[in-house]
Amino acid sequence: MSKVARRIVKAIEVQHAPGLSWSELMLQNDDLLPVPPHQRTWKWWNYLTFWLADSFNVNTWYISSSMIAAGLTWWEAWIAVWIGYAIAAVFLVLNAYAGAKLHLVFPVNIRYTFGIYGGLWPTFNRAAMACVWYGVQAWIGGQCVYLLLQSIWPSTARIPNGIPKSETDTGHFLGFFLFSLASLIPIYFPLHTIRHLFTLKAIVAPIAGIAFFIWFVVKAGGVGPIIHQPATIHGSARAWAFVNALMSCISNMATLITNAQDFASRADKPSSIIWPQLFALPFTFAMVSFLGIIVASSATVIYHETIWNPLDLLERVLSDNPGHGARAGVAFIAIAFIIAQMGTNISANSISAGCDLTALLPRFITIRRGGYIAATVGFAMLPWKLLSSSNNFATYLSAYSVFLSSIIGCMLAQYYVISRGLVKVRDLYTVDRDGLYYYTAGINWRAYAAYLCGIAINIVGFAGAVGTQVPIAAQRIYQLSFFTGLGVSFIVYVFLNKIAPTRQATVEEDEELFEPWNKDKDEDAASSVELGGESGEKRSIDKEKISA
Repeated sequence: MSKVARRIVKAIEVQHAPGLSWSELMLQNDDLLPVPPHQRTWKWWNYLTFWLADSFNVNTWYISSSMIAAGLTWWEAWIAVWIGYAIAAVFLVLNAYAGAKLHLVFPVNIRYTFGIYGGLWPTFNRAAMACVWYGVQAWIGGQCVYLLLQSIWPSTARIPNGIPKSETDTGHFLGFFLFSLASLIPIYFPLHTIRHLFTLKAIVAPIAGIAFFIWFVVKAGGVGPIIHQPATIHGSARAWAFVNALMSCISNMATLITNAQDFASRADKPSSIIWPQLFALPFTFAMVSFLGIIVASSATVIYHETIWNPLDLLERVLSDNPGHGARAGVAFIAIAFIIAQMGTNISANSISAGCDLTALLPRFITIRRGGYIAATVGFAMLPWKLLSSSNNFATYLSAYSVFLSSIIGCMLAQYYVISRGLVKVRDLYTVDRDGLYYYTAGINWRAYAAYLCGIAINIVGFAGAVGTQVPIAAQRIYQLSFFTGLGVSFIVYVFLNKIAPTRQATVEEDEELFEPWNKDKDEDAASSVELGGESGEKRSIDKEKISA
């Protein structure tokens, strides 16, 4: 390698301990090591505000619309939201607990299940989906910005379209560009401090949502006809429509359930992630869905058509030449939606992609850099084309929960049944063949076999979801895809570990074994090094324990 090339590599690589081998550089950097005590700043109320913030976004606002359109009554749809998100909360807490206990992010936690190298594939899957979703959510956020610009300068709606062949227009692209640009600011801040964005969103978004609700109920002179609308389907069709509604809520949370450890790793104590999330997740999503139902019902009286998308509804208000008061109201709600979309995109996509991409190339990528990569990919993928070119885009994204649920099943089986909650943390950072998680050439074939079985049971039903004629039994299995994928992978993984056991039984509970880097104490200079994160903070890392 030339001197110039070496200088470039040196300039872009992440700060790390000296003397590490190439393989060790592919497994660790400061963002992948256990979170030190001074960065465990998320308390129980931060998780409450996190879900209050995350639930308030455009997607959740009209999440009940598909349920009511499928023939359910509004109260049946609302019950499905409560049950679906309550079930999602249980699985989220189960998967997050290991992160709160070990203070490890998802791409490191996955190593003790799929292997040191085997964990790269699930990590890549989650990172790719986070980048796609980042672009989609950023496009929706851009529509919020466009709405804000319209409310301030009505002439924005008449901007000449200078990109007629792009499948969008100049006004909407401007909103997308501005939203994407503004989103680069919160990506910069470390994960343990970004909780303040969710606190802000948790204050602003509910106020705007309640104001939106009151505004339209008063304007319509009541709550509208949707709450009096009877079910349009009956019998087994109605029962399966309810099941589909419930499962859609769980599938909507599959990505966050998978990498729940990313945020749990910053908890001040494990108990902080349990009851707050079990309560806050279903409650917040149910409340936001209720607001969406009533506002849409009121809009039916005002405009004689049902408009579920809140952005379309607010744009309709502006198209009716409103006065200054109505425009100010639209502007306030648009600002709240902008903050809401930004918070959701950061929490569900930017940070997730950052953690995952860090694990794929830790020598050069940190959580911050990974977040900027996700933002770049999300912008470059032209999300409006993806949304406009496929009517089944939501179906494909929903179907992705099949792959994620199989990963979750393997992780839960490993942590709670095979490992019994005991993890040898130091072996997560070594490629030594004697390492507990090296398995076979760095890959745990048992996890991959169980993962493929969880996918296989749903693959026929997935084909039916995208238009192929399949047996009704396969359709029903696929409608329960989260449970079937998770359940099959869980059972198969436990079974394979029983007939071909690993060395998990040799692990004993020893705090020094599991959290060797979590104590603030002076280390002998000959056996310790200082690693600095992007925040400039230093912590002592016992190099011998990493490479043992």
